[in-house]
Amino acid sequence: MEKSDVFVVSGLPRSGTSLMMRMLELGGLPVLTDGERTADEDNPRGYYELELVKKTKADPGWMRGAAGHVVKVISQLLPDLPPDHSYKVVFMRRHLDEVLASQKKMLQHRGEAERTEDQAMKEMFIAHLDETERWLRQASNMQVLYINYGRVMASPVEQAKRLANFLGVPVDVERMASAVEQQLYRNRVS
Repeated sequence: MEKSDVFVVSGLPRSGTSLMMRMLELGGLPVLTDGERTADEDNPRGYYELELVKKTKADPGWMRGAAGHVVKVISQLLPDLPPDHSYKVVFMRRHLDEVLASQKKMLQHRGEAERTEDQAMKEMFIAHLDETERWLRQASNMQVLYINYGRVMASPVEQAKRLANFLGVPVDVERMASAVEQQLYRNRVS
């Protein structure tokens, strides 16, 4: 690992980024999180977020301690990461109908109304993901591994091995796989 490598977990909200953060933490990698957003019924193992990430464009100071650590950065904020670091990005993909169902349930639990119809939101997500993947292909300081949430749930050990190969640092594959809890796959699309 180069001195400036930062491990980033990214994807759309509700795509499995918190599960991936937990997998990497159990695998032995230190995670950057502030614990401000606590576990709840939508993410019973926690969100693994660092609020400062949202302000990276204006103040990337939190990056000084990020080398060798894992941090969650939603896909919309990836372009804000400073170009003077190299990143290994684990990008979570999930069936968009599952993302939308999970988001809808989370909003209901919070008593918030949906502002956008599912089809319109799906089209926005598709356009955003296409744009993000194009941007990632051109980002010379980012290596990317795309991980499908459904495959993680179906084959956790196999996906943990893929992760270990990509990360290039010692991790505990079995402990990473142990983070996968089938009962938490609640918005499954057949």
